[in-house]
Amino acid sequence: MTISATLLVCGIVLVAAGGMLILTRSLTRVLIGIIVCGNGVNLFVLASAGRAGLPPLLYPGVPHARVTDPLPQAICLTAVVITLATTAFVLAMAYRSSQLTGSDFVPDDIADRRVVLRAQIAEERHELREQYRGEGKRAWREERREQRHRIREDRAFQARARDSSGDLWDDVLGTDPEETR
Repeated sequence: MTISATLLVCGIVLVAAGGMLILTRSLTRVLIGIIVCGNGVNLFVLASAGRAGLPPLLYPGVPHARVTDPLPQAICLTAVVITLATTAFVLAMAYRSSQLTGSDFVPDDIADRRVVLRAQIAEERHELREQYRGEGKRAWREERREQRHRIREDRAFQARARDSSGDLWDDVLGTDPEETR
């Protein structure tokens, strides 16, 4: 079985470019990345099928060695349908996000920021305890103050991020147009 190097290189480039686009924060780029990555995977599947042969109709007189395997083509057709459904879902998310926030940018989650900060501070406290092991708590008092200051700053950021217009339904669902009120 021979595999086309051109299909493999194109598949690798498409999957790599799609993967990089998927890792961005813009939902439009994520959408394009999903489409490009799906096409790259389809190229991989078609490249694994080998050379083209006769149609997979098994009638008398057709040598079985020269018939094309229909399974990779069926898998690609299924993958196209799955990519289409995923594209529709991400497109709906991007549209709704642009309606609610005015952009399709996905910000950091506040709870994720809190978890990362707690892990960093726990690691720093452990290092400080190891560094000032026999000297007591007064030796690393200034470092502890700095950590508490960072925690307070992050809590203030979280409080500002939670601030909304006050009407939960309008924040989540969007406000009604003026002519329907």
